Amino acid sequence: MLVPLVAGLVTLLFTTLLTIAGVGAAFILIPVFIALGVDVHVAMSTALLLNAIAMAFASYRFVRAKLVLWDIAVPTLLVAAATSPLGAMVGVGLDRETLLWGFVGFLLFAAAMMLFYRPKERPGTHSRGQRLGYGLAVGAFAGFLGGMLGVGGGNFVVPVLVWLGISAKQASATTSFIVIFASLSGFLGRVSMSGVSPELLAFTGVGAAAGAVLGAWLMTEKLNRNQVKLLIGVVLLGVAAKMTVSLVA
Repeated sequence: MLVPLVAGLVTLLFTTLLTIAGVGAAFILIPVFIALGVDVHVAMSTALLLNAIAMAFASYRFVRAKLVLWDIAVPTLLVAAATSPLGAMVGVGLDRETLLWGFVGFLLFAAAMMLFYRPKERPGTHSRGQRLGYGLAVGAFAGFLGGMLGVGGGNFVVPVLVWLGISAKQASATTSFIVIFASLSGFLGRVSMSGVSPELLAFTGVGAAAGAVLGAWLMTEKLNRNQVKLLIGVVLLGVAAKMTVSLVA
């Protein structure tokens, strides 16, 4: 009982923070669950399902707040699903450690951009055709690199959308919607091999849902766009730090 309870509280904390940034908490929850004694495969499948649960709750609020850009989200999602297997095939023949160091470099660049770069936001000037083009390009980029590196594509999508002039809040909300399906797909691919712990899922599922609702409320009602950008930058730095520790350990 103690392990699921602690896991649930940790899930609540990290889901709240990362929902604001528009990315799932699986990359943090997996090593935490493993440290608590959860089987690695169960930890992976559970964390992916929690991503889907959290982002579904968060997206409900984001959709009501009209922050999700559908003409970017839908093509991004579809193209990412198509290019992710291609990236995975390419990644098999490449040195994974080199690829991951490259990803760390990208995250550091993206974090610096979020923290220091001040793009001119142009959310009202993008035509439908431009948004479709953005969605296709970002989806291809995120899907291919995410599949090649075996990591979630949300870390790619948010900074690229902000660089394109999309507001930080809309970029975060749009990415949250995409993460639902990317995480659910990953969960379905793993659960048949690993299964899940009902007790662990019960506690962490409540934590994920509550954290997503709280994080979405903070993002839409309490934080301005600069604060959201700051948090996204810090999250990206955290991901880069975690990956660096894993690579040098």
